[in-house]
Amino acid sequence: MLIAPVTLHCGVSSLESGEDPYPEPYDVPPATARLVNYVRAAGGRVIAAGTTAVRALESVCDDAGLVRPGAGWTSHVVTPDTGVRVVDGLLTGLHEPRSSHLRMLAAFLGPDLMGRVYDEAIRSGYLWHEFGDVHLLLP
Repeated sequence: MLIAPVTLHCGVSSLESGEDPYPEPYDVPPATARLVNYVRAAGGRVIAAGTTAVRALESVCDDAGLVRPGAGWTSHVVTPDTGVRVVDGLLTGLHEPRSSHLRMLAAFLGPDLMGRVYDEAIRSGYLWHEFGDVHLLLP
């Protein structure tokens, strides 16, 4: 297992229903970009620890899936329409309905699998959001 740092300074985590997150500052250092590209080229998987890491990496990924180092402010929002180009899996909690975080999870899982996952989590009594349980999504 290899670990590479990325930074995304989070803003307000629970916006109004359906509202996109605000622009946030990020930093993907050159060493991280090289490592992510190396792992993907070698057939490995890139697993992000948290939705903010996904947003940072997807902000510096080009259309061919190549990660470039970069820093600045991102307005990129990961949704089923934008998809994920570089991140293969995600460590995350459960998120509120209609949140931008939930749209990101739908980009990984698709609506059918996501519905089944959430139904099971509710049946099993999992906790939500910042104080909730962490899940590994590997679709």
